[in-house]
Amino acid sequence: MGKDQINAPKGVIEYVPPSSSHFEEVVTLLSILAKQFGYQPIVLPIFEETNLFQRGVGESTDVVQKEMYTFEDRGGRSLTLRPEGTAGVMRSVIENNLDRGQLPVKVFYTGPFFRAERPQKGRYRQFHQFGVEAIGYEDPEIDFEVIALANSAYQKLGLKQFTLQLTSLGDSQSRAAHRAELVKYISKLELDDETLQRAKLNPLRLFDDKRTEIQEMMKNAPILLDYLNQDSINHFEIVKKLLNSSSIEFEINPRMVRGLDYYTKTTFEFVHPLLGAQSGIGGGGRYDGLMSELGGQELSGIGFGLGLDRILLALEAEKISIVDNSQLDIFLVPINQEAKEFSALLAQVLRIHGLKVDIAYGNRSLKGGMKAADKQGAKYSCVIGEDELASRQLSLKNMMNEGVNVPSTISIPNLSQLEKIIASSNAVSQKGSNNLSNEGIELVHQIKKLLS
Repeated sequence: MGKDQINAPKGVIEYVPPSSSHFEEVVTLLSILAKQFGYQPIVLPIFEETNLFQRGVGESTDVVQKEMYTFEDRGGRSLTLRPEGTAGVMRSVIENNLDRGQLPVKVFYTGPFFRAERPQKGRYRQFHQFGVEAIGYEDPEIDFEVIALANSAYQKLGLKQFTLQLTSLGDSQSRAAHRAELVKYISKLELDDETLQRAKLNPLRLFDDKRTEIQEMMKNAPILLDYLNQDSINHFEIVKKLLNSSSIEFEINPRMVRGLDYYTKTTFEFVHPLLGAQSGIGGGGRYDGLMSELGGQELSGIGFGLGLDRILLALEAEKISIVDNSQLDIFLVPINQEAKEFSALLAQVLRIHGLKVDIAYGNRSLKGGMKAADKQGAKYSCVIGEDELASRQLSLKNMMNEGVNVPSTISIPNLSQLEKIIASSNAVSQKGSNNLSNEGIELVHQIKKLLS
């Protein structure tokens, strides 16, 4: 009797072929776009000291109070799987003295994040994000750049039905004036002890409460936008002006507070109407006091986190197909032992010269090999048997056109010549040259001519 099967933990999402290729293509596109905007990659640990998130994210947030995966290591240190990206980036910038160099510090990151939430479609305990941070200046033009980058990302992916929601949470002076009035308003409400405690830590949190009865109580609460001082107004007006000038449409959402305590001034969220309750596909904002809170300089920053899992759901909802650049060019189908050895070396030559190639491994029949080629989604298949090796001529079948033969053949070297091509190509590559072996180039040229 076999052992019990072990499954993935509840609330995580996995990407296996072919969806893993779609996931990778989205990350690749976003990375290329971020670099075009002048951002550089940063790679961070997936766990940090718990205190980083308590101080950086905010004690009043659901993230810190209810959702963090916190554990004690063997040294008695309290560690937490990262629930978001910005605090870790800021910690790294401070620790590695990036803020002492060229400003602004512009970085991007991607990877898994963790929150102990109730799992549902679009909301997972392990989720994936792509984020950017621009640290060092408080120019509204940088706010515009960050929002424009996110907007461009969705457009490049082909999404059309998303909406940008925008607000300003003001500077410390504006927030203090608003807080005084908001606390007065909240003091007149009949709230449970837990909600009252959250309101004491940060009264803005009640705007983010999902309970219907709390939303009803807060519908007439004073709005922060009405308490912005002139500096905050001017900053917000420039951001809106630049967005309008770039034809980036947005809606003002005066009740937006986001789920983290560090946001100030420009705050934004992208929502998608086809995703139901989990409609947020990305968002971010400015955080003027976060670096000093974490022991660094008084430097401002702004960033965003885009939800990769929800982006894929939005693409599916809009019926948008992602171009799969991992599609095989050729699938080789050897039908005897000599052909298997030849195919292994031929595949190596073609891969060295840039083609995506796979082989029908195992003792498959011709029919089984062709089925494998079809399942792999290869553009072309190539059967290699006794006749092909004797004539040193190969034919390709167009798998995208019901396996029709390509009306031409490829002249191939013999086994010993293939070995020399590989050795020559490897030697050239080790010297750092881009000029691969002439024989290999000629062979690949023949194949590429047929593929086109």
